[in-house]
Amino acid sequence: MARLAFFDLDGTLADRQTALSDALTRLCRSRALSPDAEQWLRTELANRATVSDFARLREAFDLEPTAADLWQEYVDLMAAALTCRPEVLEGLARLRAAAWTIGVITNGAGDIQRAKLAGTGLAALVDGVAASGDLEIRKPDRRLFELGATRCGVSLADGGWMVGDNPTGDIGGGHQAGLRTIWLRGRPWPDGLPAAHHVVDDVTDAITILLAETE
Repeated sequence: MARLAFFDLDGTLADRQTALSDALTRLCRSRALSPDAEQWLRTELANRATVSDFARLREAFDLEPTAADLWQEYVDLMAAALTCRPEVLEGLARLRAAAWTIGVITNGAGDIQRAKLAGTGLAALVDGVAASGDLEIRKPDRRLFELGATRCGVSLADGGWMVGDNPTGDIGGGHQAGLRTIWLRGRPWPDGLPAAHHVVDDVTDAITILLAETE
């Protein structure tokens, strides 16, 4: 099997929820948004965010800044707020040293996901990135995994691994793409979904499993 490992970004390599709370606090303070507007944002952006969310925010609360300006400020704040633990960065560096190809397959707008990868230092450790906004498709769509493989300079047909926290998107999608899978437990597991090959509590445990495959 090829030494190819795809990782999800939000909730797997980095803690989006903590960063989201911090970024929205700063954004609302910067723009002097009302408590109602802040609560609206925290609800609407809980799982994903696009520029269209800020167009709806402007309309709902009659805001003066453009949606594009609000979105760009949010992107910058998220990129600044998101962090990746040193042990995760070190683990990925060890994988690269062991001749693994590393890709990120993530649901989200391309600009914000790449800004987050750059801000955390992850961008320097991955060979390719496929964000759902690149093709307007989302995991578990196999085409996103194919795009990820292409951007990593490898073929999905050679196999590999998918590591993530979302049962349907990451594990189900990985199965459909012909990959072995490692699930970071936490979310409810849907009925009828095939089991992951491994289940772990932390992405560093997944990296340890992958490194053991190299030996």
